[in-house]
Amino acid sequence: MIDRRKLLCHGAASVGAGLGVALAGPVAWAADPLAGVDPALRAGADVVLKMGAQLSPLTAARLPILRQGSATMAAPLRPDVPVEERKVPVGAGIPDVTVFVINAGARPGGAPRPAILHTHGGGFVAGAARAERGYLQDFAKTLDCVIVTVEYTLAPEARFARSTAETYAALRWLHAQAETLGVDRRRLAVMGESAGGGHAALLAIIARDRGEVPLVLQVLSYPMLDDRTGSTVTPPPGVGKLGWDAQANRFGWASFLGATPGSRAVPAAGVPARLADPRGLAPAFVAVGGIDLFVDEDITYARRLTDAGVPTELLVIPGAYHGFDRVVPDAGPSRRLIQARFDALRRAFA
Repeated sequence: MIDRRKLLCHGAASVGAGLGVALAGPVAWAADPLAGVDPALRAGADVVLKMGAQLSPLTAARLPILRQGSATMAAPLRPDVPVEERKVPVGAGIPDVTVFVINAGARPGGAPRPAILHTHGGGFVAGAARAERGYLQDFAKTLDCVIVTVEYTLAPEARFARSTAETYAALRWLHAQAETLGVDRRRLAVMGESAGGGHAALLAIIARDRGEVPLVLQVLSYPMLDDRTGSTVTPPPGVGKLGWDAQANRFGWASFLGATPGSRAVPAAGVPARLADPRGLAPAFVAVGGIDLFVDEDITYARRLTDAGVPTELLVIPGAYHGFDRVVPDAGPSRRLIQARFDALRRAFA
C-alpha cells in the first residue's frame, strides 16, 4: 500500500489540473473553489488544487510534467500477486502492444477465474499501465480475478484509431488465451477510469459491433465520454474545477481525435457519447463525483443506456471531484465508490 502523503501526491499528479464545487451556492463557488467539496475529501482537494496550478493551462509543453507525475508515484508491487509483461499483436501495421497480466492462473482446484481488461486514465494524453500494476494487484486480490491492463499509445503521438485498435487487440487476446491464463471467457469485463473509462466504453461498443468477445459488464469510473463538454457545452458553476477542467478536456480530446472538440469534424467513432444507438451494449456500472467535470455527460450516458434497455447502475457521489477515490481512498465517499464497484463486478461474475 502507498502511504497517505504519497497517495495524495500521486492522485494530484495523475488526474490533471483544476478544482470544483457542488454543495454551496454560486457566490460561494466563485469565492472559494473548495466550498462544495465533501469535508472528508477536502485534504486531497487542497493538494489537487495546488498541483493543478502547475499544469494549467494544459499544453503540449506541460505534458512531460503530467506524465512524469503518474509514472513516478506508482504503488509498489506486492509479492503475493503475480504480474507478467506480455506483447500482443495488433495488426494493420501497428507494432505489438505491451500488456501486463495480473494474477493469471486458475484457482486452486482448477476453476478458471473471471477477468477484466483494464484501460488506464490520463486524459488520453498521460498515464501508464505500468504505473497501475500495484493498484490492480490489490483489485485482483480482492476479487480473485485476472486483470490485463494495456499500455496503449498516448495522444497526441497517436490518435484514437491506433489506441482503440491496441486495446481491442488486447481484449481479443484475453478472450483467445483464456485457457492459458486460467480465465473463464464467459465472465469478461472491461474497466477504466477517466479517459480509461472512455476507452472501456469504446471497447464495449466495438465488442458489440464485432460480436467476437461477449462482455458481462463495462465498469466506467468518472469516464471521459463526450468531447463537447467544455467546448460547445459549458459546465455549471462549481463543476469541473478540480482534477480535470474544461481547458484540459479540450486539449485531451483534440489530441485524441485530431479535430476541434465539439465541431462537425469530430469522428463519432472516437466518442462514446456520439454513439447513435446504444442498444445491445454490455451492462454498465457508471460512477462519478457530483462536482466532476464529467458529471452531466456521465449521467446522460447512463440514462441513454437505460433508455436503450441496457442494465445500468449509476452512482453519483455528492461533493466528490475527479479521481477522488485514488487521491483519498480511505475517505468515506471513496470507500462508497470502491465498494459499489466491487459489488457490481461480483454480481456480474457470479
